[in-house]
Amino acid sequence: MEDLKQEIRDSLDKALKEGDGIARSTLGLLLAAISNREKEKRYKISKEESGLSEEKLTEKSILSNEELLEIISSEAKKRKEAILGYEKGGREDSVKKEKAELEILEKYLPEQLSEEEIKKMVKEIIEKSGTSEMKDMGKIMSEIMPKVKGKADGNLVSGIIKKLLSEAE
Repeated sequence: MEDLKQEIRDSLDKALKEGDGIARSTLGLLLAAISNREKEKRYKISKEESGLSEEKLTEKSILSNEELLEIISSEAKKRKEAILGYEKGGREDSVKKEKAELEILEKYLPEQLSEEEIKKMVKEIIEKSGTSEMKDMGKIMSEIMPKVKGKADGNLVSGIIKKLLSEAE
């Protein structure tokens, strides 16, 4: 929704005024990613629904909060992966920069679930569905991911499910 996007724009304006280079570049890249997604959505809508007025097309191409959070999560995930890569390569200066960018992005994400909270949710799904084998992992993932979307990393969730299922077997 526009309020989250506006909040990001306001933060970028503040970073520009304060001369905060890391926040400026991080938020600028985030807004560019948002703009690209809006253009993709607009193009798709224009192909599916021909004859829409410019006003209607613009209105329909505004991203929802959920779509914005997906973009922010994706950008945060890129930073996490980069941090791991730079740590392996011993590039501390780059690790520091990526961590600073990640911190900025995380301000716009919902609070992340702890491993314990995720384990509890997975255990409930396993008990409720009666699944306990590794082949049921996809079923469990498809049930839990909508509940934790934006609040937990998919790799973490997947790891917890694998661990609990291997313990059950």
